[in-house]
Amino acid sequence: MRIKRAIEKIPGGMMLVPLFIGAICHTLAPDSGKYLGSFSNGLMTGTVPILAVWFFCMGASIKLSATGTVLRKSGTLVVTKIAIAWIVAAVASKFIPEHGVEIGFFAGLSTLALVASMDMTNGGLYASIMQQYGTKEEAGAFVLMSLESGPLMTMVILGTAGIASFEPHVFVGAVLPFLIGFALGNLDSELREFFGKAVQTLIPFFAFALGNTINLSVIAQTGLLGVLLGMSVIIITGIPLMLADKFIGGGDGTAGIAASSSAGAAVATPVLIAEMVPQFKEAAPAATALVATSVIVTSVLVPVLTAMWSRRIKNRAVKGKVIEEQMARIK
Repeated sequence: MRIKRAIEKIPGGMMLVPLFIGAICHTLAPDSGKYLGSFSNGLMTGTVPILAVWFFCMGASIKLSATGTVLRKSGTLVVTKIAIAWIVAAVASKFIPEHGVEIGFFAGLSTLALVASMDMTNGGLYASIMQQYGTKEEAGAFVLMSLESGPLMTMVILGTAGIASFEPHVFVGAVLPFLIGFALGNLDSELREFFGKAVQTLIPFFAFALGNTINLSVIAQTGLLGVLLGMSVIIITGIPLMLADKFIGGGDGTAGIAASSSAGAAVATPVLIAEMVPQFKEAAPAATALVATSVIVTSVLVPVLTAMWSRRIKNRAVKGKVIEEQMARIK
C-alpha cells in the first residue's frame, strides 16, 4: 500500500490527515485518551511537548550562512507578512470581541484566528512552487520563513498591538527551544543534519495530538467562514507581498503570491497561545478550526494562482521580445 504517497497528494496532507483523524477520535470518543492512559494518552494529549521538540528541531535545521540574494528575498517576504498580520490584528481588535464573535455567520471569528492564519507562510509549499516557477534563489528564500513557525511571532504581534500582555519569561520560554536548536545546528553541521531530519517526521504526531482538541462540529459550523478566511489571507497578504517582492526583493511578484498561504504549523498556534494566556482559551477551539480550513484553502489556491501569474509574466516577456525584434528589423 502506498499510504504516504496517497496522503502527500493532499495539499498539506501530512499535517491535515492526522489532524482530522485526531478530530474524529475526539468527536466520537472525547475521553478515549484518559481511558487508554499511558503512552496512548500521551500521544493524544501531548500537543505542547511534541511541538516543543519540533520547534527545537526546526531551529537546528536553519543554516545561518546564506547568499545575500536569498536573505534579501526571504527577509522581504517575512517582514511584509508579519507587518500585514500586525496591521490586521490592530484593526480587528477594535471591532472583534476579545473572546471572538459569538453569534451569527461570523461566530467563532477572533483576532487570534486572523493573526494565526496570516502571520506564517507555508515554507514547504512556497519552496516547491518556486522550484517550478521561480529561481533557485527564490526557492531558497524559505530559509527565514521558519522563523515565523511556532507561537513566537503571533505573541509578538498580539503583544505589540496591545491585544494581550505576555510576561518576559513567557517570551523566553516560547523561543528558548528554537534558539538552542538554532545555536547547536550552526555550531555543528552534523547536529543540524541529525535534528533536521526530525522536522518532517514530527508533523503527523503533533497534528494528531492537536486534532484531539477539536470537535468536528466546530469545523462544520465554521466551514464556509474558514473558506472565506483562507481567501482573505491570499488577498490581504498576497497583494502587499507581490508589491514587496517586485519593488524591494527584485522579483516579478511571483514569490509574493507563493508566500501568501497559511502555514500548517499555524493550526497549533491558537492552542499554544491559549496555554500561555487564559483569556484566549474560549476562542482557541473555533480559531483552530478556522485556521485548519484556511490552510486547506490556501494550499489549493496559492499554487494555482502562482502558476497563472507566472504564465502571464512569461507571456508578457515573450511578447516584449517579439516587439523588440520587430522594431530592430524596422530600423
